[in-house]
Formats: sequence, structure tokens, C-alpha cells
Amino acid sequence: MSFSQRLVELRKSRNLTQKQVYEGVSMSMLGYQRYEYGAREPSFQKLIALADYFDVSLDYLVGRSEDPTRH
Repeated sequence: MSFSQRLVELRKSRNLTQKQVYEGVSMSMLGYQRYEYGAREPSFQKLIALADYFDVSLDYLVGRSEDPTRH
């Protein structure tokens, strides 16, 4: 699963709006939408912020693991 697909899946599984997520990680609406649409990849700092926000591992967030647990 790609990063953008995982991001959409996480957001929808938690019944969150895009606005709730981008405000929760202190970023712009357009910037966040570009991540979900696969038009842009986040910086290392934003990846960490998103993983923390969703409480998942970085490997899970970027599609390298199917285990969301942080180790």
C-alpha cells in the first residue's frame, strides 16, 4: 500500500476530516491534500508528526509494514 493510500485509510478509519488532520499536525490544507492525492511526499518531520498523530509506526505509515504498532 502506498503512503497516500495508507494516509487516507487511517483518516477514514478514525472518522476524521482532512481539516482535523492537517490542523492536528500544524500544516496547510493544500499541503495535506497533496499527500493524500500522492502529488507530494512529506518531509521527515511531517512523517513523524503524522505517525504520532495517528499513533502508528513510521514503517506502517509509509507502507513498509502491516503492523501499525510502534516498537
